[in-house]
Amino acid sequence: MIVVHHLDQSRSQRVLWLLEELGVPYELKRYQRDRETLLAPAGLRTVHPLGKSPVIEDGGRVLAETGAIVEYLVERFDPGGRLAPPAGSDERLRYRYWLHYAEGSAMSPLLVKLIFDRIGTAPAPFFARPVIRGVVAKVTGTFIAPQLKLHLDYMEGELAKSTWFAGGTFTAADIQMSFPVEVAAKRVGLGDRPRLVQFLQRVHAMPGYRRALERGGPYAYAQ
Repeated sequence: MIVVHHLDQSRSQRVLWLLEELGVPYELKRYQRDRETLLAPAGLRTVHPLGKSPVIEDGGRVLAETGAIVEYLVERFDPGGRLAPPAGSDERLRYRYWLHYAEGSAMSPLLVKLIFDRIGTAPAPFFARPVIRGVVAKVTGTFIAPQLKLHLDYMEGELAKSTWFAGGTFTAADIQMSFPVEVAAKRVGLGDRPRLVQFLQRVHAMPGYRRALERGGPYAYAQ
């Protein structure tokens, strides 16, 4: 049986959702973040040296990185290709692109925003606060905000071409893309991007997504 090492409020929620969609039974091992540092507990390092989540075990194999896990699970448990377009098709190229864009490009400015938001609100000597806030405002205005707009506008435009990211059919790439869109909705706001809003609405209505939340717990975006 697949074992999922699941950290609360994390990317591992997507792995639970994928397994629900595949109908694959799995064992859930839960880990809670440190409420002050929001870091994963040290116990995860006994599973994988980086101490990150998600990590899965399948027999003697230990796999980390969401994109790699998604590809592995789809190849192993979805031979009929329900959650991946046919090999060699244009849709398969789009599928592979979005599968890796989610972490390789979309999450980067969101993580930088999270870091600088924390820097801007962290305790500091009163004489240093104006300097720190000035730096945060400068970086946010000249880099973070433009990059977030660039990527959100790009995603919105791509969804104008098809209902789902890889084409007209829901795939594992949409599961992978759900996390950056969820985080953007919470941390930035989707503004006047109705296709991204509709994408999340469709995601939230899916039975597999709801079952994953029941097992793994709801997103609270404390990270």
